[in-house]
This record gives sequence, C-alpha cells and structure tokens, in this order.
Amino acid sequence: MREFLRREMLAEGYSVELAENGREVLKWAYHREPADLLIIDPDLPDAEESLLLKKLRQRITYLPVVFHTFFSDYLSASKIITPTEFVEKGGSSIENLKKVVKEILNKTAGTADMKKESEDMRT
Repeated sequence: MREFLRREMLAEGYSVELAENGREVLKWAYHREPADLLIIDPDLPDAEESLLLKKLRQRITYLPVVFHTFFSDYLSASKIITPTEFVEKGGSSIENLKKVVKEILNKTAGTADMKKESEDMRT
C-alpha cells in the first residue's frame, strides 16, 4: 500500500519519503529537512502514535497530520491524538487523500507567504 501511495503522490508532484516503522519516521525527521505534512496509518509498526507525534512536534512545531486508516482504527487513535485530517481507507481513498493533502499544503503555503510578507514589511 505504501508503494502505491508513493507512486500516486509522486505523480502529483510531491516529494515523498516512506517509513516502515516509527523509528524510521523519527530518524528521518531528526536527520533531514522538516516535513511539510505527515500521512500516517495508526498501525505503523513499533510506534505509539501519541509519543511519535510528540517527538516529531519537538522537531517540527507545526506538522499537519493526516490519518489514512479505517474508521475503527481512527476512533481508537483519535482519543490519544488529534490529527489535522482523517481519510478513510477504501475504494476512492487515494483521490480523497490527494485532495486533502493539496488543501493542507495550499493553506500552509499561504500562511507561510503571509508570515514572510509581514516580516519583510518590518525590515
């Protein structure tokens, strides 16, 4: 499933990093440029979601998180952490996921542009 999502998101022009487990997510976050967005399945091996996201947010203060999972898994995990968005796995989930990712990144890009303009005006 990860490879399928990777191909689909690459086709949309996104840079994609895959992780097989929570340890890889943290290794990537602490040794590379910060992510703009995280798509996570709560079934990620060796990862307790709330601890993983807490550590990630120490490195990346604002990190939009999209849960891509089944509704029943989301209900369990959402009691622990609050994702930015939820996309249920299923027939058209990839199209929904692309839409959500685009909306989030457009929104965060607009916020970053406004912040930069504000800083430029002060200098």
